Amino acid sequence: MTAEPSAPPKPTLDNIARLAGVSAPTVSKVLNGRSDVAEDTRERVLTVSKELNYRSPSQRRAVPGNLTVELVLDSVTSAYCTEILNGVLKYASEAGVDVVVSSTGADMPAKVSPEEHAQRMIDHGRSGMVVVTSAFREAQLRAFQRRNLPVVVIDPMNPPGSKVISVGATNWAGGKSATQHLVDLGHRRIAYVGGVEKSECNQARLHGYMSTLLTEGIEMNPDYVAHGQFKPEHGTATARQLFDLEQLPSAIFAASDAIAIGILGEARRQGLHVPTDLSLVGFDDTYLAEQAVPKLTSVSQPLQEMGASALRSLLRRINGDSVGSRRVELATSLHVRESTAPLEPVKTI
Repeated sequence: MTAEPSAPPKPTLDNIARLAGVSAPTVSKVLNGRSDVAEDTRERVLTVSKELNYRSPSQRRAVPGNLTVELVLDSVTSAYCTEILNGVLKYASEAGVDVVVSSTGADMPAKVSPEEHAQRMIDHGRSGMVVVTSAFREAQLRAFQRRNLPVVVIDPMNPPGSKVISVGATNWAGGKSATQHLVDLGHRRIAYVGGVEKSECNQARLHGYMSTLLTEGIEMNPDYVAHGQFKPEHGTATARQLFDLEQLPSAIFAASDAIAIGILGEARRQGLHVPTDLSLVGFDDTYLAEQAVPKLTSVSQPLQEMGASALRSLLRRINGDSVGSRRVELATSLHVRESTAPLEPVKTI
């Protein structure tokens, strides 16, 4: 007679401690995201807990219901994030998924450790996370991967790892179309007012701008290029610098509608008329572009579709389905309104 196979150990703290070769208090520290544990010890405990299918007490108490995911935004007040939020919520309603929205921005790593954040998500019954524009660090990714929590990033500030799914738009093509539009209107003195310099989307838009100037034989003036935040205040401050130059630009490509709104306000304060004295193009095509006076020409990103696509990819990961490409890019298009016009020829006497 053959011996019956022994039953697998029960998923208890004591069994995890025994199999990992550590004490029960150490297991508790790891599972609660404490940082005062050696990395190799943490890896062993998490590996064993995963093998035993350990679930925290809060997970065992949870009442079965809709799948819940977390949406992390840098800001809940920006037009950009609002559009993405609407896309996520619309798709979530169709898919029967609950969404918990949080706003943490770049301060999240300082307020809570990656291990604590990942464990809190498990304890609260979250199944995955969509992150919008935040700098998602490698330590955060590892903490989520160890707990099998999928993450999808929209327009990441820093290049995501090969295992992270990211969703964005054709930023290079959008930057090229914005600049080409101004060139076709006769402009040669074209400034670029970008957002965060090293962010992926900003770099792509800048390179689209530079590529167009190079193709058209226009020398790029370094005084016409500036970087900062994707906020109106940055547009205002940079516009002051540009308008103080001996030779003002005749057109500006702003890397976001928010930046363009700041430029538009400063132009008005200095008595410059848009588009007669200055043509202006934004990026995103949010409600700010439609509400601006004059209405803003802008590169349209399908922001709501990007939000829906990110959640769709996340749900596929949660369900164990293939997601195809790790990088999803949706097409941009130029929406011409009232803020751009042909360059008026210099009048001679």
